[in-house]
Amino acid sequence: MSAFAAAVGALFTDPNIGRDAVYTPEGGTPLLVRVVARRADAVTEFGDARLWSETTRVDLRVAEVANPRPGDRIEIEGEAFLIQGEPVRDRERLVWTMDLRPA
Repeated sequence: MSAFAAAVGALFTDPNIGRDAVYTPEGGTPLLVRVVARRADAVTEFGDARLWSETTRVDLRVAEVANPRPGDRIEIEGEAFLIQGEPVRDRERLVWTMDLRPA
């Protein structure tokens, strides 16, 4: 295991950073996973207008879910979300980053 993989594992297991979640592939069986949730505001420019919106993104370890797909469900602390768009892996191929929308 690389030093980077060990650091990623430590971040996900840290109770102050990682959260328990339930990942359910579309038509599949629920799986308990750990995620790092990021709920940042996004500002998008459209012509001269600037649009503000809340976003929900999560990081999920590739070791826990090999192939997340749009439409799969993630439940975090009682809130249900669906993956929207294609999940993207990091450079080291250890972590998926996904945009979510309320289910």
